[in-house]
Amino acid sequence: MSVFEIIIGALILVISIIIIGVVLLQQGHRSGINGAISGGADTFLSRNKARTVDARLASWTKYIAIAFFVLALIANIIALQK
Repeated sequence: MSVFEIIIGALILVISIIIIGVVLLQQGHRSGINGAISGGADTFLSRNKARTVDARLASWTKYIAIAFFVLALIANIIALQK
């Protein structure tokens, strides 16, 4: 294994741990009777959704997932060249 492969592998490991943490920090979406009762409040409160912590965590999840897949593709391309 080259140094570059070890670095890519370590980065994939770190990013996978980070994405697990970010996903676990997000709130779940409620459904059922609680979702039906609070359904009217969702439209009123959704105006400021972009400023909430949950929205920031959702955007971070997207960026981290993109970085994970890019690194995974790079690792596979390196492995195929051998």
